[in-house]
Amino acid sequence: MNAPTRPGALPSPSRRTLLQGGSLVLLLGVQQIARGATILAVRVWPAPEYSRVTIESDGQLSAKQFFVATPPRLAVDIEGIDLSPALRELVAKVRADDPNIAGIRVGQNAPNVVRLVVDLKQEAVPQVFTLPPIAAYQHRLVFDLYPAKAVDPLEALIAERLKDTPAQATAAAAPPPATDPLGDLIAQHSLRPEPARPVASAPAAPAPAPQVAAAPAPRVPAVPATARQTDRLIIIALDPGHGGEDPGAIGPGGTREKDVVLKVAHLLRDRINASSVGGNPMRAFLTRDGDYFVPLGTRVDKARRVQADLFVSIHADAFTTPAARGASVFALSQSGASSSAARWLANKENQADLVGGLNVRSQDQHVQRALLDMSTTAQINDSLKLGSVLLGEIGNMAKLHKPRVEQAGFAVLKAPDIPSVLVETAFISNPEEEARLRSSAYQEQLADALMRGITRYFAKNPPLARSRSV
Repeated sequence: MNAPTRPGALPSPSRRTLLQGGSLVLLLGVQQIARGATILAVRVWPAPEYSRVTIESDGQLSAKQFFVATPPRLAVDIEGIDLSPALRELVAKVRADDPNIAGIRVGQNAPNVVRLVVDLKQEAVPQVFTLPPIAAYQHRLVFDLYPAKAVDPLEALIAERLKDTPAQATAAAAPPPATDPLGDLIAQHSLRPEPARPVASAPAAPAPAPQVAAAPAPRVPAVPATARQTDRLIIIALDPGHGGEDPGAIGPGGTREKDVVLKVAHLLRDRINASSVGGNPMRAFLTRDGDYFVPLGTRVDKARRVQADLFVSIHADAFTTPAARGASVFALSQSGASSSAARWLANKENQADLVGGLNVRSQDQHVQRALLDMSTTAQINDSLKLGSVLLGEIGNMAKLHKPRVEQAGFAVLKAPDIPSVLVETAFISNPEEEARLRSSAYQEQLADALMRGITRYFAKNPPLARSRSV
C-alpha cells in the first residue's frame, strides 16, 4: 500500500514507473549518442568517371541506402540526425554540368532520420561507405556514383583527338568496323580528302567507264602513302597528384598542391598535343582532368589502358620546415629507397588513398593489382633515363633539391611496362617557392622544361613500334 501523499506534493512514482523511466532514459541516451553528430561540411565532386558526395561530421553517421532503377536515383536514410541548414546546402552544390547527378533532395523522413535522394542522369552503380578521421578531415559519409557503363579512357582519348582532325578529312571516307580504336584513330587522323569522283555515266553509254576509272590510277599509291606517314600515336600519361577530397600539400599562403599541379599538367598537355616524335603525333592523357579524387592504383591502370609510352606524375612537395626548397625527380625502386628523405616522401605520397577516401571498388582493384606489382629492371632503367633528362631541364630554370634522380617505392610508379617518374616541382611549404608555383610565368617555364625533357628522352630512346599500323 502506498504511503499517503502530503497536500500539494507530487505523488511518488511507483516501481513500475521508475523502471519504465529508466528504460526511457537508456533509450534517450542511445538516441542522444546518435544525435550527437554535427554536420560540419558537405561537398560534391563531379567527374566523368564518377561523382562523389561527401558529408563530414564530428561523429560517425549511420546510413541505409537503396537504389531505384527507373528513374535512376539513390536514396539514403541517415539515422540519428535532424535536417540542418548544412545538409540543405547539398541541394545547391550540384552543378548543371555534373555528368552523373541531376539533383539532390533532402528531407526529414522520420523522427531522427534524414532522407537524402540523389537523382541521376544515367543508370549508376552506387557505393556508400564511411571513412574515419584522417589529416584535416573528421568522420565522412561518402556516396560514390559510378556510371553503369564505365568510361573507357582510350575511347575518351580518341574522341578528344578526333576533335582536332579536320572535318573534311574525317568525312572523306567511312572507316571499316572498329577492331582497333587506336588504329582507327590514326587512320582517320591521317586520311586526306580523295579527289571528287565523276558522276556515273548513263546505262546507254557504258564504254567511257573504264577510261574514267583508269584516269586516277597513277594517284592510287599516293593515298596509302599519305595514310602511312603516321603509323602510331605517342601517348604521354600526365598524372596531376591528389585532387578532390585530397588537397595534397598546402602552402603557408593557402596554395593547394592539387590546384597547382593540375595547371602545370594542362600547360604541358598543350605542348605535348602540339608536338610530334619522328613525324608521329604526340597526345597527352591526364589521369585526372579536374578537381576529383583518383586512387593511386587507378592512375596506373588508366595509363596502362591507353598504352602510354611514358608516365609523368606531377607534385609539389612539402616538409615540416619552410627552409626546404628545390625540385626533385623520383623513379621506382625495387629495393630500398635511395635516401631517408625519399623513403619519407614515398610513404607520405602513398597515403593519398587514405586521405582521398579509397572506396570499396578501388580496394578490390588494389588487391588485384598487388599481383601485377612486378616492375622490371628495364622499366626502372628507362625511368631513370627519363628522370635524368627531366631533372637536367628543370635544373636549367629552377633550384634542385638533389642533383640526381632518387628512388623509392612510390605506388603510382608501379606500371611494369611504362617508364614512370614522379616530379616534385618545388617545396610548396617554402614561402618563396609557393609564390613561384602560383605564378603563371613560372608554371609556363616548368611546362617548357618538362616538354624539353620528354623530347630529349625520345631523341635518344625512340618509342617502341606498335603492332598497329595504318
